[in-house]
Amino acid sequence: MDPLSIARYGMMSAQDRLAKSADRVANWQGGDEPDLVRETVEQIEASQQFAANAKVVTFADEMWRSLMDIQHA
Repeated sequence: MDPLSIARYGMMSAQDRLAKSADRVANWQGGDEPDLVRETVEQIEASQQFAANAKVVTFADEMWRSLMDIQHA
């Protein structure tokens, strides 16, 4: 697998984690309360996971552009 595919999968995984956590909080119907601390941590981790994978994409893009500049020099 190439780094972009891995980063893309990581970003999709983070998006899914965040959506599921937000859904658990938003769709609470009473009764047992959702563990808000756990859900907050889950959402922060998902956000950080997404950002880290986005940086991989940015780095890969910068590396690709540098290689193209070298090739055309």
